[in-house]
Amino acid sequence: MTATQTPVAHTPEKPAGPPAAGGPTGFALVKRFWPVAAFVLLAVLPYSGITIPGLFDGPINSPGALQVLALCLVFGGLAAGYDLLFGRTGLLSFGHALYFALGVYGTDILITKYGYPLPLAALLAVLFATTVATALGAVALRVHGIAFSMVTLAFGQVGAILVARDPGGLTGGEEGLSLDASGLPDALVGVVNTVNLYWIALAYLGLVVVVLHRVAQSPTGRVFAGLRDDERRIGVLGLDPYRFKLVSFTLSSALAALGGVVYLLLAAGASPHVASSDLTLTLLVMVVLGGPGTRFGPVLGGVLFTYLDHRLTDFGASDAVDSLPGVLAGPLSQPLFVLGTIFILAVYFFPGGLAGLGSRLTALRRAVTPRPTLPRRNS
Repeated sequence: MTATQTPVAHTPEKPAGPPAAGGPTGFALVKRFWPVAAFVLLAVLPYSGITIPGLFDGPINSPGALQVLALCLVFGGLAAGYDLLFGRTGLLSFGHALYFALGVYGTDILITKYGYPLPLAALLAVLFATTVATALGAVALRVHGIAFSMVTLAFGQVGAILVARDPGGLTGGEEGLSLDASGLPDALVGVVNTVNLYWIALAYLGLVVVVLHRVAQSPTGRVFAGLRDDERRIGVLGLDPYRFKLVSFTLSSALAALGGVVYLLLAAGASPHVASSDLTLTLLVMVVLGGPGTRFGPVLGGVLFTYLDHRLTDFGASDAVDSLPGVLAGPLSQPLFVLGTIFILAVYFFPGGLAGLGSRLTALRRAVTPRPTLPRRNS
């Protein structure tokens, strides 16, 4: 069977150049593999003793700097997991901190109160949080829009009240619950082992990014995007929006619970703040700051917000702020005031978040770059 030949229009030959190899270009290779390179760089960072003035008080591999970096990585993963709900599925939940708190308190209680080993305690806490998320999500997702947000807020407030009431003496009430270090492996105890906690936090972030990338590239991830854009269209296609939203809700909550286990190791205990609605609002701010619905925007937003929160706390208590006039020293000593100002400016000037900063700068550069004028032909 022969193929029918069709005439092909001849085009002017291009200037001689290197032959096309048929593979991806250098820019495409960089774009594809830079996340791997960034992960490797973060993994070997503790072996570097360089000092970056203004960013950290000591060498970058000092326990204090690694502690801050590990917290940044954990909250980067938490923000990315929350974006699965908010940015990729279009569900605004105000009770996401509940599942993070179940990971923190569940693991802490099983280790400190009942003597469970860390791996078993973490596994049971994450499974319990996932089960609770499935049950509560099955109820909350019966309603839509702002009603769904209010239902999740109510569930989150119930969790915060239970933590504060200290039922059965398990949570420690307002004082929190310290983690019993004797129930942890020796490699995770002590300041000298902060580097191991840093690597655990990095592994958690890597796991979240990989899981979310695989989900986004799967048919389920495309259904999530369809739910975000137009839920009725998904129903017209014969799919059940309720089931897919429940999958997104459960998976996001499970990732939050796993992040709670890592946070517990870094904080060496649980505090009522991890169950408050303020934490959920903080995650929302991180996602909006980085860029909702993007691959790495929420991670960048979570890392930047957490870093600024810690650094601005130290800056607000410094002598430089105390020496300023009262009208300036008062606001600058409050990290939330400075963070709020930065967030407002970022949203105003970069509506798409940090992830869209590159494309906006490229468009601005093209707009201000004068176009070359073609020479006129002599008639």
